[in-house]
Amino acid sequence: MALLQDLMDAYQGKIVKPSDALLHKTTTLLQDGMNARAFGEFEKPKALGDARWTDELILSTWYMAETGEVPDNLNFKTGESDGGFDRLDFQFLQEGDWLEHSEAIDTKLSLNRRGDGKNEIEIDIPWYGGGMSYGSVSVNVMMSRARNAKHWNTLMSTGEGGYPPELYEVKESVITQVATGYFGVEEETIQAAPIIEFKYAQGAKPGLGGHLLAAKAGEEVAKLRGSVPFVSLFSPFPFHSTYSVEDHSKHLDWIETVNPKALLSVKVSTPHDVDMVAVGSYYAGAHIIHLDGGYGGTGAAPEIAKKNIAMPIELAIPKVHKFLQKEGVRDKVILIASGGVRTADDIAKAIALGADGCVLGTTDLVGMGCTRCSNCEGGPSGRGCPWGLTTTDIELQEWVQQDWGG
Repeated sequence: MALLQDLMDAYQGKIVKPSDALLHKTTTLLQDGMNARAFGEFEKPKALGDARWTDELILSTWYMAETGEVPDNLNFKTGESDGGFDRLDFQFLQEGDWLEHSEAIDTKLSLNRRGDGKNEIEIDIPWYGGGMSYGSVSVNVMMSRARNAKHWNTLMSTGEGGYPPELYEVKESVITQVATGYFGVEEETIQAAPIIEFKYAQGAKPGLGGHLLAAKAGEEVAKLRGSVPFVSLFSPFPFHSTYSVEDHSKHLDWIETVNPKALLSVKVSTPHDVDMVAVGSYYAGAHIIHLDGGYGGTGAAPEIAKKNIAMPIELAIPKVHKFLQKEGVRDKVILIASGGVRTADDIAKAIALGADGCVLGTTDLVGMGCTRCSNCEGGPSGRGCPWGLTTTDIELQEWVQQDWGG
């Protein structure tokens, strides 16, 4: 009866707390279904994924998320886009040319190379989670990613929507982002974070600021962002106080007065002069230069911007790497890449091109059940993702439970 009443209320547009029966229907059964799909108990869906995220890449990601093992019957390395990292492959030495190595492989990455007395942060794996703001995804998804980051001794970023109080539980694993709209930026959250990320641009839409549609900016989201509920939220493209390297340096100095120990990360897109941008960020005081290429995931960027403006990340990495070497500062800064990085093979390719590590975003969502249906904004209703990922709908967000998602 409770399940029927929930469904009737949902049909009538009423906002209610889902009953235990509905939660069971949409979490336990959904997760059992993911298990079944991951283990290949059913045929591959007739329509799943796209050229960059093929059906096999999605299915293999589900399988690896559930088991921790690689599948032996699916392509878990590349898509079929004929672009980006899909066009690159490793040229291995002949077996007889291999040298004997006795040392253990170390995947750890130290994020402070400046020797300036600030936080000495070392992550166990050369990647961390990219920014996905509250509003674009639910608190459950954010907490799932943060708990997963803590488990792997790495990090994840809040994105530009503020710092939900639930994240304080795992604050040592959470990067807080300062973006051009300053949504949710508070002294307390800056002081809590080991790393502060300045988002100057996003690879999926360079020259455009952030955008959260009105239907997804509910009361809790608006409260955290300091705005009015159910009003579309736009961030300006630039920081209006930053128009030069000197301004950039002062911008970073401002954060230092609030949290003197935090490392500073600068996220930029990949214009043709991205090498100059990166060097300027180093001299402004950045510990991490985060390059975000044109293949990055986004739920709100206009189609004209996606993959049409920013330089592909596989071209930007060596360009910046070589210029930092020429300046003599490559070994004093961390170079992180994102925007089209999906798999372990992609990460290895980025590192081979000159990056120190990578940032993952869409991969996290695929691991939690994303099918790449392109319904992140939820159409006219604005409810968002039917899998409970890119939504703050009171019912849909319960589809992802924190313990399971993490």
